[in-house]
Amino acid sequence: MKIDNIVYSKKFIERLRLLPKEIIEIAIEKEVIFRGNPLHSFLRLRELRGRLRGLWSITITNNYRIIFTRMDNGDVLFVSIGKHDIYGSL
Repeated sequence: MKIDNIVYSKKFIERLRLLPKEIIEIAIEKEVIFRGNPLHSFLRLRELRGRLRGLWSITITNNYRIIFTRMDNGDVLFVSIGKHDIYGSL
């Protein structure tokens, strides 16, 4: 599977701007890996469950995640980014 296009939600962009610079840099590195190989073990890709079913997470660091979903047209939508508290805000 290859990721051709990533779309960023307004919430994702707003939360990204609030992150520390070093976390943003790591997130960019993880996105590059994700584009080339979304199943790379370094991403610790996880399908979410319960009320978050249909969403997936990528691990940035032990405390930070990117939450995304696949759109009908095959694009990936980055929904949110942040610490574990982002799960409650979705």
